[in-house]
Amino acid sequence: MKALLLREIKSFFGSPIGYLVIAIFLLLNGLFLWVFEGDFNVLNSGFADLSPFFTISPWILIFLIPAVTMRSFSDEKKQGTIELLFTKPLSVWEIVNGKFFGALILIVLAILPTIIYVMVISYFGNPEGNIDMGSTLGSYFGLLFLIAGYTAIGIFTSTISDNQIVAFIISVFVCFIFYFGFEGVANYIGNLKGFVSSLGMDYHFKSMSRGVIDTRDVIYFISITVLFLSLTVYKLKALKG
Repeated sequence: MKALLLREIKSFFGSPIGYLVIAIFLLLNGLFLWVFEGDFNVLNSGFADLSPFFTISPWILIFLIPAVTMRSFSDEKKQGTIELLFTKPLSVWEIVNGKFFGALILIVLAILPTIIYVMVISYFGNPEGNIDMGSTLGSYFGLLFLIAGYTAIGIFTSTISDNQIVAFIISVFVCFIFYFGFEGVANYIGNLKGFVSSLGMDYHFKSMSRGVIDTRDVIYFISITVLFLSLTVYKLKALKG
């Protein structure tokens, strides 16, 4: 699996994909947080916190992560190299994990430079260092779990079609449903509103953003990730015959 993981990472940075993903993520967040006027501008908010960043990032990642994962298996199917993967001394789970962690590492690398935002806001706080680190760390922790969930969904949808654009569109749609869809539906439901909301990623991400790590939130994200990776394995085993 290690060889496959390294191959995935090299393929990302051996082409413009890896650099574009990191640049686009940082550029979009930078523009919304520091340049564009509006509710997301940190300098105009009057509060020393990164909540605008953690509000914007899940929406940017809904499009960015599917763009990274759309080629994971769809490209292998299109080029006919997926049969070569099956001949390697790797289990289907190891193949899926190699693809998954390769994409996950790339997205995490895009997130890491945003730690500078924490330092800047802490410096300009009044008094200096006046930032809720508990909430900030909880939000970063939640964002990592959210990224894992999005990535697992993207890996799975890449097995559905050998067309990368189709895989991208399906992935965006499924990520949107799991992030916001349940919350949207819950607004039209009476007694079951709390239960339906708790099925969505947004509910658990916001819970972790309060700075308190609840095991129920962690279990939820792990379950979503394992579910879609399991579906990927099932789909590949069906292709393998």
